[in-house]
Amino acid sequence: MNIKSCEKKEKNEADIIVEVDAEEFESALGKAFIKNRNRISVPGFRKGKAPRKIIENMYGSSVFHNDALDILVPDAVRLVGTESELRIVGFPQATDLDFKDDNKGVDITITVAVYPEVAIGEYKGLSAVKPPVSALDSEIDYEVEAIRLRNASIDKVDRPAANGDIAVIDYEGFLDGEPFEGGKGENYDLELGSNSFIPGFEEKIIGMAAEEQRELELVFPDNYAEHLAGKQVVFKVKLNEVKEKILPDLDDEFAKDVSEFDTLEEYRADIKDKLLKSRQAEADAAFENAIMDKLAETIDAEIPEAMIEEQMEIAMNNFASQISSRGMDPSAYLQIMGITPEIFRENMRASSEKQVKVMLALEKIADTENVEVSDEDVESEYNDGAERYQMEVEKLKESIDKEIILRDVKIRRAAKIVTDNAIAEEPAEEMSAKEEDTPGEAGLSGKKAEKPEKPAAKTRKPAEKKPAAKKEAADAAPEEDSGDGTPADKKPVKQTARKPKT
Repeated sequence: MNIKSCEKKEKNEADIIVEVDAEEFESALGKAFIKNRNRISVPGFRKGKAPRKIIENMYGSSVFHNDALDILVPDAVRLVGTESELRIVGFPQATDLDFKDDNKGVDITITVAVYPEVAIGEYKGLSAVKPPVSALDSEIDYEVEAIRLRNASIDKVDRPAANGDIAVIDYEGFLDGEPFEGGKGENYDLELGSNSFIPGFEEKIIGMAAEEQRELELVFPDNYAEHLAGKQVVFKVKLNEVKEKILPDLDDEFAKDVSEFDTLEEYRADIKDKLLKSRQAEADAAFENAIMDKLAETIDAEIPEAMIEEQMEIAMNNFASQISSRGMDPSAYLQIMGITPEIFRENMRASSEKQVKVMLALEKIADTENVEVSDEDVESEYNDGAERYQMEVEKLKESIDKEIILRDVKIRRAAKIVTDNAIAEEPAEEMSAKEEDTPGEAGLSGKKAEKPEKPAAKTRKPAEKKPAAKKEAADAAPEEDSGDGTPADKKPVKQTARKPKT
C-alpha cells in the first residue's frame, strides 16, 4: 500500500490516491471470505465448506469486495495521515474506488481537508473598551443580606402569610375541570415572593391563614409547555402552616459565625476585595475576548468546512459535559428548552467559525514571533494537568500527546503577545459620567444594579440568637434553566425557562 498521487482542489481540499497492490488486495479478500463463508449457502456444500472460487463464480467476483474494503480503507486513511506531506485537518474520507481487472488491486481515493494558508494583518495595537471596575456599598449590602438569608432560622408563626414567608401548601391544578398531570403537590414549601411559581400564584397566597383554602384562577404563560401555554386553570390550595425567616443580627457576632473575621467591618472589606478581584478577572477576560474578536477580523484564509465542523463538535461536547456535570441529561435539557440538537449545533456555527479564525491567527503569530516552548515548559504543563485532574503524570502523558501541549502553550503565548500590545479604551465619556453619577450600578456591566430589598424576615434578638449555619451557596443551574433543573412536565406550576443564548 502506497500513496500514488496527490491532487489539491479548491476550498483547501485534496484527493490522495492510495494504491493497494494485488497481493495486499488478495489478502484482504481472503480475510473477507473467511469472515463470511459460514453465512453463504451454496447448493451441494454445507455452510462454510464451499470454496471461495465457487462462491465468486456463483455470486460474482465482487462478492467480497465490500468486506475487503472495510479492512483496507482504515489502513489507507492511516497511511494518508502519517505519510502525506500535507497538514491534514478533520477526518479523511474515502470518496472513490478504482478496481483493477482480475482483482489485481484497487486504487482508493481519500479526500482530505488541508490546513489553510493564513495571511494576517496588524495584530499589535488592537483596541477594545475596558471599563474600570468597582464595588459599591449597595452591592456589598446585597452580598451580606444574601448571607444573612442563607443563615436565617425558620419559625412557625400563627398569623396570615406575608411576602417573604414560607407557605406550606397542598395544591392541585385543574384544566377545564379536570386535574392535569404534574399539577399536584402536598406539604410544599413555597417561599412567597420567590417568583418560582407562575405569575399570580404566590400573590394570591398572601393573606391566607393556616387551614384556609382558596381557589386561584390563573393563566399559564404563553411560553409554557405546549399543553398548558396560555390556558386558564384553577388551583385549589390549602395553606397548612406559615413559617417566617428570622435573620441573625448584623453585628460582629454574625461576622464571626459566617467567616474567619472578628468584626463586621473586616468581613465587609473582604467581600469588597473579592468582588473587585472577581470583576477585574471578568473585565480582563471580556477585554481579551473583544481583542480576539478584532484579531479574527485581521486574517485572510480560505477555511475548510471540516475545521468549522470539528469546532462545532467540540462545542457540542463541551455543552454536554457542562450540563451532565450539573446532573442533567443534555437531550432532556434541550427538549425543555424547546430546541433540537441539530438546531442547537447549527446555532454554534458562527461562534465556532470565529474560534477557528482566532486559532489560525494565533498559530500564525506564534510562527511569526518565533515562539518557543522548552521541554521544561512541557513538563510543567503535564505536572499542572496531573494535579488538576488528580492523576499520575505518566498516565496523563499517555492520554495527551506532547504535540498538543506544545501547540496549546504556543497559542496561549501568542494570545499574550496580542493582549499585552493591545490598547484598553475608556468607555464613552457620556456613559462614564452617567456611571459615576448614578448610585447603585455595577462597575463592570454599566447596568444599574437593583438595590436589594429588605428581606421580609425578622431579626432575632441577641438572647434568642441561634448559631448561624455555615454553608456554601447551592450550585446554580445553567442560566437558561428554570432555576431548579426540574423539567416542566414534572412541576408545571413553575415558570418555563428561556431558550439558551447561542
